[in-house]
Amino acid sequence: MPHDDRVPGPDRADSSGRAGLRADCGNCFGLCCVALTLTRSADFAINKDAGKPCRNLQDDFRCGIHTRLRTEGFPGCTVYDCFGAGQKVSAETFGGRDWRRAPDSAQQMFQVFPVMRQLHELLWYLTEAAALVPARPLHGDIGRTLDATERLTRLDADAFADLDVSAHRDEVAVLLSRTSELVRATAPRKKKRNHRGADLIGARLKGADLRGADLRGAYLIAADLTGADLRLADLIGADFRDAELSGADLTGALFLTQSQLNAARGNAATRLPPSLSRPEHWES
Repeated sequence: MPHDDRVPGPDRADSSGRAGLRADCGNCFGLCCVALTLTRSADFAINKDAGKPCRNLQDDFRCGIHTRLRTEGFPGCTVYDCFGAGQKVSAETFGGRDWRRAPDSAQQMFQVFPVMRQLHELLWYLTEAAALVPARPLHGDIGRTLDATERLTRLDADAFADLDVSAHRDEVAVLLSRTSELVRATAPRKKKRNHRGADLIGARLKGADLRGADLRGAYLIAADLTGADLRLADLIGADFRDAELSGADLTGALFLTQSQLNAARGNAATRLPPSLSRPEHWES
């Protein structure tokens, strides 16, 4: 299906400000390799309890099989994204004290990390929302919520135990949904498809015109989206595991993350937003 290149996606203001929302493993104490639970599956080759270091974690907090994760049975690790929460907890919340040299703070560090990760994910979405020109009527609310979320990331470690991050996520979700509605209203399709939370596992959507569609939380596992037009589609929380995105147009897609792309399959013809990178395992 040919694409209308006259409608590349929503106008965006300066989308800078995400540098601190990208994982910097060199300044993290391998928190995702310790704090999280791993369950033996197609994603992970081993079972690992939360708080126990992965067997592949080295003394310098680097992964010993980083370049071989997929072939060694750990594709789930290549999909995970902390949105920069790892270095925030390591360098700022705990002031550079790592869990090996300060074992008394290890448990608290491992509890703070997943909460910080949720906050940083919200910052990623809010930063994008603040740059979307069609959402200008909401920019004041978005800016205030962005600032409030950033302040939460600066809390002392003890304060995270009492933080109701779920309630904050719910508030942000309402604002992001309103943002999505404003932006998707600019899509050329008269009838916007509503697939929010839909079961589209294995769906045949080759060449589908999904401009402006609501795919929030949709299950697109192993779906065929070859050549599909996903410009202006809301993709927040959509599950793209093993989805085929070869030749698909994702420029201007809303709230897409690198982890979603890493979970999918694509090729050199897949068109991506400039803020995201083509995964190394995709076909050339």
